[in-house]
Amino acid sequence: MAEPLRIALAGLGTVGSGVIRLIETNAQLITRRAGRPIAISAVSARDRNRDRGVDLSPYEWQDDLTTMAARDDVDVVVELVGGSDGPALTLARNALRQGKGLVSANKAMIAHHGMELAALAEEHGAPLRFEAAVAGGIPVIKGLREGAAANRIERLYGILNGTCNYIVSTMEDTGRDFAEVLAEAQAMGYAEADPTFDIEGTDAAHKLSILSAIAFGSRIDFASVEVSGISRILAADIAQAEALGYVIRLIGMAEADDGHLFQRVQPHLVPFDNLLAHVDGATNAVVVEGNFSGRLLFQGAGAGDGPTASAVVADIIDIARGMDTGFEADRAFSIPVAGLEAMVPAASGSRLSRAYLRFTVADRPGVLAEITAAMRDASVSIESLIQQGRHEEGGEVLVVMVTHECPEASIAAALRLLDHSDSLTAPPMWMGIIGD
Repeated sequence: MAEPLRIALAGLGTVGSGVIRLIETNAQLITRRAGRPIAISAVSARDRNRDRGVDLSPYEWQDDLTTMAARDDVDVVVELVGGSDGPALTLARNALRQGKGLVSANKAMIAHHGMELAALAEEHGAPLRFEAAVAGGIPVIKGLREGAAANRIERLYGILNGTCNYIVSTMEDTGRDFAEVLAEAQAMGYAEADPTFDIEGTDAAHKLSILSAIAFGSRIDFASVEVSGISRILAADIAQAEALGYVIRLIGMAEADDGHLFQRVQPHLVPFDNLLAHVDGATNAVVVEGNFSGRLLFQGAGAGDGPTASAVVADIIDIARGMDTGFEADRAFSIPVAGLEAMVPAASGSRLSRAYLRFTVADRPGVLAEITAAMRDASVSIESLIQQGRHEEGGEVLVVMVTHECPEASIAAALRLLDHSDSLTAPPMWMGIIGD
């Protein structure tokens, strides 16, 4: 049998501990499938004494991350530290410069520094893999890089953050408002103590920018992703969407056309008969549309120790099989870095779409006329309009409308006309509508 592939594991949180459990539990199966054993040479984390539910005594403890990649008994470094910069990035750079393979679940680091790391990997003939950085245990990166490699990808979109999907689908099931469901998600461990990256869409945007690069052969451009999250969604929005035949989901969407790249993360209304309408809980799902393959759906657990560890170890197995040597080592993003196109961010104003708009307004005469006049002056045609009954005299009411298809610039212009209106008591909520 071939010599073991020796790995160093940095970061022993839920995913790192899950990697150790998976390698130990399925050791014989992994050896058969990889063609060689996977051996853990060293481990490292901030707190050596923390109980992680796994026995670390068989493995050498490495206090200094800066020297981990230089060890003679390490072929691949597995980076599970997290964070876009700092120790994780230093470790990643050191590993690739040493010609060691790098496997990472760090979507923030890849989104911000993926081009640099891929160039280092090519320069030093080292494999770079990051399947676990996007959608947990779902092999969507492998699906794009390999299964759909012969296709021109025309569009990809999906649910890329399990925390947000858990919150909106629970609001949908229970009728409760955002703050209450978020608190429950935090208590259950689905949301972080500081959930900002999740609920404001940043986590999904990191993942979308990585998928876009692989799907469209473009350089990663996280900065051009338009991002809005779910924190302003009300139970009333969920109820109105349902009455109109939709559910609300946080959707990441990307399209490339004639050298221009459109990337957006935004809550959308999704029709009941769409594949994504039935993805609930902490599940992720990605739809990829290829010009020959047609529509492909990748769906599964988007986070958690087991699914994410599964993706990490799958990358390690690929390296052990020798799939990341020679030609394959130049394909972290499907195309060598020099061949990736620097696409121009696409202006969204000319995009044609229907929109859901919700206004929180003072309950007084003339408000509805003011809103509809702004729509008229911006050439936005209203398909349907609902004004909820008053809750108390002189209080606030909600006005909800769905527009006909029109340029997004027209919707933005209508909202600008209402910017300084004292009739609106809160900023309007604008959500896209996925086509029926």
